[in-house]
Amino acid sequence: MKDVLRRVFAPDEVRELNLRFEGRGADEVLVWAFDNLHPRIALASSFQAQGMVLIDMLMAINREARIFTLDTGRLNQETYDVMDEVRKRYGARVEAVFPDKAEVEEMVLERGVNLFYKGKENRILCCDIRKVRPLKRYLADMDGWITSIRRDQLETRAEARKFEIDEQNGGILKINPLVDWTSKMVWDYIKERNVPYNKLHDMGYPSIGCAPCTRAVKPGEDERAGRWWWENDSDKECGLHFNHNGDS
Repeated sequence: MKDVLRRVFAPDEVRELNLRFEGRGADEVLVWAFDNLHPRIALASSFQAQGMVLIDMLMAINREARIFTLDTGRLNQETYDVMDEVRKRYGARVEAVFPDKAEVEEMVLERGVNLFYKGKENRILCCDIRKVRPLKRYLADMDGWITSIRRDQLETRAEARKFEIDEQNGGILKINPLVDWTSKMVWDYIKERNVPYNKLHDMGYPSIGCAPCTRAVKPGEDERAGRWWWENDSDKECGLHFNHNGDS
């Protein structure tokens, strides 16, 4: 981790921000984030529907706003297609963050290229090396990051707030502008503004991750059912927003 002087937010400051922005729009949250933390804040996007909403909002605020994605090396072609569409439509510079080559090579050598199918421990390790560690490295010199998580996605996200202290990443500010949105609100926004989106959503994929770990869902299934579908009683989290170790 880089030795940098970070802006530290006290719990009282975060509580005040949540009170201040209670009931206010996601775009207002993004304006505050850009005005107060740019360029040491960036939007994390996997180019799913809710992420595209935030990209559209953020690019309307300032085209210099930073966007990054965690390229695990196992993404769907449709994800790369919409990533290119973002560059074309908004003129955005998307920062691709890759896992450490040596860590991936060692993992694959020891456990195989499709290790995640062989048990949850292996799946968590793969997510850790391909996503969690690269995120930690990227955020090492940042004051905050913006996510597209919503409370209605998972039980582990039900208590999420618009502003949080991210203890997993050095205590920086984690901002969740869409935390109180629903899936319907996301899609209404996309349709009203003709926002580009990942075409896998039209093929029955409400939630999209790595290609080998995501499938379309069946009618009536939960929107996260297609993530790591071979696991039973899984929290359906990769570790970016939920610490599997249970500590900070």
